Amino acid sequence: MHAPTRLIAAALLCAGSAIAAPTNVSLKFDFGPGPVAPGYTQVLPDMSCTSARGYGFEPGAKVEGVDRGGPDALREDFVTSDHPFDFTARVPHEGNYRVTVTLGDAHRESTTCIKAELRRLMVKVRHTAPGEFATVSFIVNTRVPTINAVEGIKAGVVRLKAPRETTMEAWDWDDAITLEFNDVHPAVCAVEIEPVEVPTIYVLGDSTVCDQPREPYTSWGQMLTAFFKPEVAVANHAESGETYRDSIGRRRLDKIASLLQPGDWVLMQFGHNDQKQIAAHTGGPFTTYIQEIKRHVEEIRAHGGNPVIVSSMERRRFDEKGKLVPSLTEYAEASRKAAEEFHVPFIDLNAMSIRFYEALGPKRSAVAFAAPNGRVDNTHHDNYGAYQLAQCIVEAIREQHLAIAKYIVDDFKGFDPSHPDDPDTFDIPPSGEYTNQRPLGD
Repeated sequence: MHAPTRLIAAALLCAGSAIAAPTNVSLKFDFGPGPVAPGYTQVLPDMSCTSARGYGFEPGAKVEGVDRGGPDALREDFVTSDHPFDFTARVPHEGNYRVTVTLGDAHRESTTCIKAELRRLMVKVRHTAPGEFATVSFIVNTRVPTINAVEGIKAGVVRLKAPRETTMEAWDWDDAITLEFNDVHPAVCAVEIEPVEVPTIYVLGDSTVCDQPREPYTSWGQMLTAFFKPEVAVANHAESGETYRDSIGRRRLDKIASLLQPGDWVLMQFGHNDQKQIAAHTGGPFTTYIQEIKRHVEEIRAHGGNPVIVSSMERRRFDEKGKLVPSLTEYAEASRKAAEEFHVPFIDLNAMSIRFYEALGPKRSAVAFAAPNGRVDNTHHDNYGAYQLAQCIVEAIREQHLAIAKYIVDDFKGFDPSHPDDPDTFDIPPSGEYTNQRPLGD
């Protein structure tokens, strides 16, 4: 089944919000053909995700079930694959869920990378030796387009971009959790999903921030999840081709505001597409752009949230002296000015990205950008580039001692964009689907 149909099938068969979730489905799953642990629902390799079942593997999964035998029903059997595979489970409502995964194989070593929904990185690498088992936990945010009425916000829906968000990106807008398992001999023994009340870091932005559905495109918003403990959620509401004005018009800001709880945060990065308003004579960096930032700040604060303004990272273009030629200077400065005027924390990703690209140099910096069919896209990033930019965001949160810094994972020791990770040793296994279709926006 080709990729767009697969995603449509996932939305309609298993994750469509119009289909009622079966009430008898346990959210504790025991994978493999062996005995089933008490209180768990068995998941066999041939169980595809259907509306009647409410859970199962997505189309295209090539999964093998293994039973090693032994006294521990939860760990003696597992599923694995030589290819990335996706497992989906319906959840009763939108919100935040703690996902706990048991990994390991009694006879072989195992390495697992876990992503959620649309390729949000949850577990970069978890290795187990033969006979060793590991339990990993992380928070997944799931949402639907419906906007519930709260004070100051009318009921309605987010105006999704069809067909992009209703097909390729359907997993970001359903009442289900989809997990991708990947790497060398991933051994998935069990999955448990439970609703939790934790603070949420919301993200708004454009194609350089949003959940890109397919390789080779990736955003820093998809990598941000891996840098926070399972005590806080990251909810990425960014979308390709958008501006602050689109965030208002398509009601993405309203959706976030309707969900905000005291102590939640909203990171906002727009600029690439806002530039087009200059040519269209419909706005500019120090006029409408700042006014639209103000609208976001006021609405977020009115509903108990904490806004953070992020300047847009640069595009990749170097002069003959090996220096980056900036293209977003005015919008970066306008972002800074707005942050000062409205007393909002400011993350200068624009400046950090320049240091990052120049550290790699004119030629080698191409490794940070998507290159479908070998042609480098000098705006949109790949896994490596997105991961470095996410580290820039996390480093700024840590440096500025923002309240959410306490949720940063313990093994994050800081990041200097002038000394990025070595591209030759960096390894996040690619997801299974690729596209040559460039994301919306520039």
